[in-house]
Amino acid sequence: MLSLTEVESLARAAHAGQTDKAGEPYAGHLHAVAEGVRRRGGDADQIAAAWLHDAVEDDALTERWLREAALSRRTKDIVLALTKRPGEAPEAYADRILATPGARLVKEADLAHNADPARLAVLDPATGARLTAKYARMRALLGLDAPDAG
Repeated sequence: MLSLTEVESLARAAHAGQTDKAGEPYAGHLHAVAEGVRRRGGDADQIAAAWLHDAVEDDALTERWLREAALSRRTKDIVLALTKRPGEAPEAYADRILATPGARLVKEADLAHNADPARLAVLDPATGARLTAKYARMRALLGLDAPDAG
């Protein structure tokens, strides 16, 4: 099995050169989500999934790579649950997350970082407002309380 250090290195390499909506290196988001999972009491499977949560969706790694990787079945299931499918309704996405043990906590950490006011403040007002509404809707679909700082 890959260690968390190896998973982190793989995720950083897979997303090298990518930036978030604010133009920051994408690895910073992955690190924040992994730390958010850790702070929320997540286990090693969930932390590994946090590092990889956008890898398949962003075409940084293939689904085949994920299936064949030396990762736990649970980590793979969480990553696949968090991988949005083209044209997928938010309700279907939320239902899949809720049906996958461990995925909700990872998505909670992802949403918390995405909705961080400091991150949203550097975006143009229309984009910030659109994303704030999008993240609030997903939090509601997942039955999460108001966003926190992590």
